[in-house]
Amino acid sequence: MATTAASTGPSRWQYLDKIRRNPGPFNQDSDVGDEALAAQDKAKILVIGAGGLGCEILKDLALSRFKDIHVIDMDTIDISNLNRQFLFRQDDVGKFKAEVAAAFVEKRVKGTKITAHNGRIQDFNEDFYMQFQIVVCGLDSIEARRWINAMLVNMVDMEDQDSLKPLIDGGTEGFKGQTRVIFPTLTPCIECQLDLYTPRAAVPLCTLATIPRQPEHCIEWAHIIAWEEQKPFPNLDKDDPEHITWLYQKASARAQEFGISGVTYSLTQGVVKNIIPAIASTNAIIAASCCNEALKIATTAAPALGFEESYMMYSGDDSIYTSTFKYDKKPDCTVCGEVAKPLQVDPKMTLKELLDSFALKADLQLKKPSIRAEGKTLYMQFPPSIEEQTRPNLEKTLQQDLGLDVGHEVVVTDPAFPTLTFRFILSFV
Repeated sequence: MATTAASTGPSRWQYLDKIRRNPGPFNQDSDVGDEALAAQDKAKILVIGAGGLGCEILKDLALSRFKDIHVIDMDTIDISNLNRQFLFRQDDVGKFKAEVAAAFVEKRVKGTKITAHNGRIQDFNEDFYMQFQIVVCGLDSIEARRWINAMLVNMVDMEDQDSLKPLIDGGTEGFKGQTRVIFPTLTPCIECQLDLYTPRAAVPLCTLATIPRQPEHCIEWAHIIAWEEQKPFPNLDKDDPEHITWLYQKASARAQEFGISGVTYSLTQGVVKNIIPAIASTNAIIAASCCNEALKIATTAAPALGFEESYMMYSGDDSIYTSTFKYDKKPDCTVCGEVAKPLQVDPKMTLKELLDSFALKADLQLKKPSIRAEGKTLYMQFPPSIEEQTRPNLEKTLQQDLGLDVGHEVVVTDPAFPTLTFRFILSFV
């Protein structure tokens, strides 16, 4: 499509400027002058994820007159992405998503600068995130959401208001979606709301080891059993294509052995990373909602989600329906709370049973937890020497063998969330 003067000049923004300048029911007492509007042009905004949702967010932000945008994504384009990630074409297969998406939007929306970063969000430090005014997430991974949430909360300095970075998080699953706005330390964070995500149902190890029935069982076997037995790499990196390829090949061989079909690379990646599936129409709706919130925050033209209603849910299963509600901040939240969380346990359960239960709890969802009690280490996953020393504790009961009692505080960590420390006060049932 040819670029015309109208599409690049001031007239391009005439409808947007009506929204930004004209008083309405939410901003009738405010004076939205040129200085306030110019702040949006100077705002630096970060988009995390350049997949189905991220592509839509980048496009919408550029068309909302955000001029300085950065995008992070470590993935490359697969042919299966083309049906719903509309910034990519056949010739782009194999290229980095962030680079292709940035170049596409820059070409179509003149005056917009988009900087691409190829890598994991964990590869960037606090100084990198401190440069942005707003962070928008278009992620399909719960673990990644929890990581960036903890990073932004930990960055807040009460004496420096610029250290508070609003987090706009969008998510989709089929015909359902959600948008939420988080002002770190001031409003409920993602960890406060973790129980909204249903933990993936656990499959007994005996099923994985002896009688797999589904392609997911074969993938979990490769992930949990084959990896631990063969250790092809020192540590599993779920974002490393070489690691995922190894798991895919092992799972495929396992599936072939038992006559199971359906193991693919994308399914392997989805099972291992607990990726939530998405479709194009829902992505477009949720991306528009996320960008609407960014525009509200940047221009103060209307109150954003966050302090009253903080969570918007969308459902398109039978019709188009949205609702908003307020989610309360939890005083015992691991990230933004200040007190230890009560934990009811059976005093006769073993330490291994306790650790396994952390994977099933909706407000924890830990994969490889280590645990310490007051003054002693009960079990540590790493390093191998400590793991070997503490392994016998796994079969010991909490009260009789390990001496844990009501009121004891235990501390749990997980390598997936290196900045988080989970504190619990024990009580018995």
